Amino acid sequence: MRLDVIGLHEFDSVRKRMSVVVRFPNNRVKVLVKGADNSMLSILNSDTGNEVNNLLQSKIREATESHLTNYSSQGLRTLVLGSRDLNEIEFKEWQEQYEEASTSIHDRTAKLRQAASLIECDLTLLGATGIEDKLQEGVPEAIESLRQAGIKVWVLTGDKQETAISIGLSCRLLTQEMQQIIINGTSESECSRLLSEAKERFLIRSGDGVGRNGSMKGAYDPKMAHVNDDSPGFGAAPLALIIDGTSLVYILDKDLESELLFELATSCKVVLCCRVAPLQKAGIVDLIKSRTCDMTLAIGDGANDVSMIQMADVGVGICGQEGRQAVMASDFAMGQFRFLKRLLLVHGHWNYQRVGYLVLYNFYRNAVFVLMLFWYILYTAYSATSALTDWSSVFYSLIYTSLPTIVVGILDKDLSHKTLLHYPKLYQAGHRHESYNFQLFWITMLDTLWQSLVIFYVPYFTFSNTCIDIWSLGSLWTLAVVILVNVHLAMDTRRWVFITHVAIWGSIVITFISMVLIDSIPVFPNYGTIYNIGTSLTYWITILLIIILGLLPRFLGKVIYQMLWPTDIQIAREAEILRKIIPKQREMRP
Repeated sequence: MRLDVIGLHEFDSVRKRMSVVVRFPNNRVKVLVKGADNSMLSILNSDTGNEVNNLLQSKIREATESHLTNYSSQGLRTLVLGSRDLNEIEFKEWQEQYEEASTSIHDRTAKLRQAASLIECDLTLLGATGIEDKLQEGVPEAIESLRQAGIKVWVLTGDKQETAISIGLSCRLLTQEMQQIIINGTSESECSRLLSEAKERFLIRSGDGVGRNGSMKGAYDPKMAHVNDDSPGFGAAPLALIIDGTSLVYILDKDLESELLFELATSCKVVLCCRVAPLQKAGIVDLIKSRTCDMTLAIGDGANDVSMIQMADVGVGICGQEGRQAVMASDFAMGQFRFLKRLLLVHGHWNYQRVGYLVLYNFYRNAVFVLMLFWYILYTAYSATSALTDWSSVFYSLIYTSLPTIVVGILDKDLSHKTLLHYPKLYQAGHRHESYNFQLFWITMLDTLWQSLVIFYVPYFTFSNTCIDIWSLGSLWTLAVVILVNVHLAMDTRRWVFITHVAIWGSIVITFISMVLIDSIPVFPNYGTIYNIGTSLTYWITILLIIILGLLPRFLGKVIYQMLWPTDIQIAREAEILRKIIPKQREMRP
């Protein structure tokens, strides 16, 4: 049988259904509609004018609702199907409005929705479908690893509540021992009452879920089994908040109810929002962004996830069967959800460690050079006298110390990817701000101050009773500061490869060659300096003394701190080294 498709109303997040108008061979026009149960059951025809038909439709509806509940409990994605015959008058009225809306330039979506409302009413229930939507490979393991890493996982889905709970159990987001807080309100007052009762029942106080720095506590304390273990009345069972889209309509529009939801949600280990519209997903992400200092990441695979992905600090799109809208709107794209585990736990950790260290190192690298010149200015009565050539000052950041910074910033790794994937809790080093914090910054600045004093005063006192000229001292300071900052970088480098050796030690060699070339130009005031002072043994011993005295406090501090207060990263590094050394020792034994 051949059917003519006359018009099509696409699915949208407001209607939560789609419809098609078809003409049968007998010239009868019918509209076929499919959509979510909460949007379809409300537009069914409850009075057909015939008691027998009303009774039959009532039984069909009860059976369909029973099937929907059964399908949802099994984790199936459900749809309700309905139809309606259109008479000639209804068809012409719809067709005129549909054609006008389809060609409209302004408010086209709203006009199409208005045209759809003419025919998407008084439907006859045909039945329901349940489609199995299997989880991708590695999803349960990825979610479990993210939770072990201290990352709070919230699921925002458009599925039925029963389906969402079933999927939550299958992907290990929900567990049987969790206490479920279910918020299904149909009015503003009821939603407010349910939220308040949940807070009172589980003894949740305002601010319990948020730390002093505005971050959610549950994401940062690895010693806590869940965020409320220390609160009375909870026992050992973590909390899971389950809330539907209807309740969110009333909650997100009111500041008081939004605050209640935030306090309750941040005190739960798991949050599961079902039957939510795309704008509600973005609203929930904005709720967290506006009330905490946490970074938010949203991941989705469909067009209904675009607003959520764009609202989050980091958006990740999955390229799947639902199109590429999410990928086009995202910051990162991947083929499967399980790759998120490696993106965060491995590359996220490496990136934080590199960026945190490079911020401190670049402050140190520039400050030690500037402070060295500052001490010199004090002894020249703040005159314009210079001990370094302009070329040396420019080349310091451009050539002498730039390449090692770039190479280490790209290639350095504190731990291997296998260790980071095997121990997800190592990701919490970023939550504790171990690579960059104010205390570490000021310690680095004190170390910088000490090194600048050593660079200036060791040559000053060494050559105080000699007739050395200022350009020779400037040559010594230049070479000493370059060697010092590169050896300083070498002390902190965790991963040594061939290019790392070339960059660090090669920069020192390039510095010496550049100084020789600059001192070989007759028009420069420092002409021939390196040839005269470079032959002196005192010159090289002074540089060696600067390196030793400058780095000794840092070396001793690192040794003492790692011996007495080792971090999780340090322990994991030692375990990695032992795993490499012990097999080699066994192979060497006869």
